[in-house]
Amino acid sequence: MNLDEFLRIGETVPLGSYTFTPEAIVAFARNYDPQPFHLSEETARGSVFGSLCASGWHTAAAWMKCNLAAGAGIGPWNGPGPAPQFGPSPGFRNLKWLKPVYAGETVSYTRTALHHRALASRPGWRMLTLNGDGFDSTGDKVIEFESAVLVKVDQGPAA
Repeated sequence: MNLDEFLRIGETVPLGSYTFTPEAIVAFARNYDPQPFHLSEETARGSVFGSLCASGWHTAAAWMKCNLAAGAGIGPWNGPGPAPQFGPSPGFRNLKWLKPVYAGETVSYTRTALHHRALASRPGWRMLTLNGDGFDSTGDKVIEFESAVLVKVDQGPAA
């Protein structure tokens, strides 16, 4: 097995789903994004959304929860040396909230690993770039972004 196979480069990996209950939407909003249309159904009715909807940051946090619960969709390592280890993320780009996520909606998340490259500044580490997506129950995409994560590899240059 090479690193591309382990990381499932080019494959879209299902990560699971998350249901945005009214209680969870309001609790998240109280703590992290206290805009009126996230805090109250009544107030949300008079907003551009017309109904209680989740914060975009909530939809992103739910992606991460599903990603970690799924083991990031990585297969078992049977290549040379120790298994690659995931490190921190240096950030993301092109985050888009494409459609509101209303109370009661279930969003299904995926990730697609695109490529990885060696880091000259950190020998033994690679930068993995991936796309993260979320889809509502009608199949419409509600969130998308490009992310990066550091991966420690001790078995030498990857394929």
